[in-house]
Amino acid sequence: QVQLVESGGGLVQAGGSLRLSCAASGRTFSNYAMAWFRQAPGKEREFVAAVRWSHGSTAIAASLAGRFTISRDNAKNTVYLQMNSLKPEDTAVYYCAARPFTYNSPRESDYDFWGQGTQVTVSS
Repeated sequence: QVQLVESGGGLVQAGGSLRLSCAASGRTFSNYAMAWFRQAPGKEREFVAAVRWSHGSTAIAASLAGRFTISRDNAKNTVYLQMNSLKPEDTAVYYCAARPFTYNSPRESDYDFWGQGTQVTVSS
């Protein structure tokens, strides 16, 4: 049973930074791709970033490149999302997701496993 547990969310002022963590368990993830999505109130869930567990290659939503970075720690089975220069429009629930394929995907439907989400609130 794959389990994904997000942490690190909270309240931050605009311009600040947060690092989200996603602890993964239940499988060997070397052949997985991991991703972060987010859902703001009243909006659809959107792709944020993805990383191939084995290769470490990443993909970032174009609108977030330069501010957000995704990485993984193989030893800790943990994926991170570093968010800098946060804006009020980054306020959302952030979800960790996993797919049993080695290639990244920005499509929500390509991911089989999801965490419960962690709230990020950016105040102006």
